Amino acid sequence: MKHIRELFLRIAPFAFTLLLWQWALRQPLSPAANLALIVGAVLLVFPVVWLGRKILDRQPTASRAVWSNVVVHYALMILFGVAIIRAVATHKEWSGWALPIPVEIGLLLVLATGLALPLTVVNLALRGLGAPFAIALSRKLAVDWLYAWTRNPMVLATLAFLLALGIWFQSTLFVLWVLLLVTPALLVFVKEYEERELEIRFGAPYLEYKAKTPMLLPRRPKEGSR
Repeated sequence: MKHIRELFLRIAPFAFTLLLWQWALRQPLSPAANLALIVGAVLLVFPVVWLGRKILDRQPTASRAVWSNVVVHYALMILFGVAIIRAVATHKEWSGWALPIPVEIGLLLVLATGLALPLTVVNLALRGLGAPFAIALSRKLAVDWLYAWTRNPMVLATLAFLLALGIWFQSTLFVLWVLLLVTPALLVFVKEYEERELEIRFGAPYLEYKAKTPMLLPRRPKEGSR
């Protein structure tokens, strides 16, 4: 019975998230409402992260971290997902100044980063026994393959993919949105919340991994560290 309840608590929020994403994709909005959603959803990430960190620090136990992760991760899936879907679906309406980069280069970057992103998911699934966000929390630390080069290859690949989309769209405003809003929001989540909950759940092994592996920008791992 307990396993059934836990499964429901994971599937129900995921189904609700998919419904909201579908709504975001199909809903016709005015330019002002669309812009408010694209910007506002990302800005809401900051108070969600702040509240999640408060919950973790109030009772820093593994069970509390698991419960908090479900709430915080699904909230961020909704916020980031809605903002990104609306931004991509309506990018022609706010394309802004064109970038002096050939469209073909943008397309190649989209293909390259689009391939890298699922590789990070596979890496986490095989080495961490988990899936992105709260779909399936990692049961082990993923510390090798891509995770030997950076602690957050999925975040890096996501940001690179969004920037590549902006280049492909020839939209300076899209690129600025990624750099000035999405990037800080993702990094604050990683630094203020995710690192803390990993420290709570995995303890000393995570602190050791954190000390020798860069947070975002990749660095060749030292011999014997993989």
